[in-house]
Amino acid sequence: MTNATSQPLWRIALAGMVTMAVGMGIGRFAFTPILPQMMAELGIDAAQAGIIASANYAGYLVGAVLAAFGWAAGHERRIALGSVAANTALLAAMAMVDDVAAFALLRFAAGMASAFLMIFSAGIVLGHGARAGKPIVQSVHFGGVGIGMALSAVLVGALGFAGQGSVQSWLAMAALSACGLVFALAFLPAPVPPAGGTGRREPPLNWSPRLVALTAGYGIFGFGYIVTATFLIAIIRSDGGSVGFEALVWLLTGLAAAVSVAAAQPFVKRFGIATVMAAGCLVEAAGVAASVLLPLPFGPLVGGLLLGATFVVITAYGLQFARSLAPDSQRRILAFMTAAFGIGQIIGPLVAGYLADWSGNYLLASLLAALALFVSAALVLRSART
Repeated sequence: MTNATSQPLWRIALAGMVTMAVGMGIGRFAFTPILPQMMAELGIDAAQAGIIASANYAGYLVGAVLAAFGWAAGHERRIALGSVAANTALLAAMAMVDDVAAFALLRFAAGMASAFLMIFSAGIVLGHGARAGKPIVQSVHFGGVGIGMALSAVLVGALGFAGQGSVQSWLAMAALSACGLVFALAFLPAPVPPAGGTGRREPPLNWSPRLVALTAGYGIFGFGYIVTATFLIAIIRSDGGSVGFEALVWLLTGLAAAVSVAAAQPFVKRFGIATVMAAGCLVEAAGVAASVLLPLPFGPLVGGLLLGATFVVITAYGLQFARSLAPDSQRRILAFMTAAFGIGQIIGPLVAGYLADWSGNYLLASLLAALALFVSAALVLRSART
């Protein structure tokens, strides 16, 4: 087992980045660039795509709820690594089925794996970063989400140009995840022992009004961002965009996400986490609206860039803010925040998919998502009041 104290901090940060790249950037978000291929090859409509996406987020919710209990104390590293292994197998399995029910079942299981990976790898890596007083660790760790998205854009786009379909794309994602697993096995450390000793169970959460407002805002943010995060490439395809343009938009979205947390740090130091989170929600609302209000190529480019520039920032700093409001129950609040996020993500694709089928486009769904992001901004600002 990797010794918690023997790893240089930069290596721990890179291990976190890789696990997030394969478990979140690819395990969760590769579905977005592959979705148009699946819709075209298998005759999946927007409502069915929403069901498959929501199944993933339902699994994410279940995993987050399960992680809130004390059973995992002392086993965080093993669970994180097991989640990467499961993610690899489930990505490969997506290439072996061809009906909506099977896709939904696999994505549900993948969502559980993503939640475990998110909560336990973040707890490990951010714990080491906090002990060393190095906030850059968080930036590197969460930057992995965007790197995974960018890699998926390049691979799916290249396979599309080569005339390959969704089966080959899922297998390529599984191969990337397997490479990430090898790296994580070598370099992901054990967690920093808690103050009360290894394996100490955390006390129940104290649900202050601030914590309630933050958790509610985080859940509504999950609804607001996921519509574009799920259907952006499908929006391009429905408007007649090319495979190359789809890959370019998702690549830029991923690259923006990869650097977003580091770029936000100076603003956090000057204005505070809550202000930056709220501003991010408003900027993202503008991008969500732009993705359907502006014509090609401008709408998807603006929407993708603003999505990438904000959603990881809000996700990462939301968890950091929550940890500061519940310092004695950090694993529990990570789990409850992730669960709230998951509820929003379950509802978002279902509503968006049915609205898209009913209206014939993604306009109403995207405008509803933008409105949700305004509500989220207001709740985050409320959570900052003492």
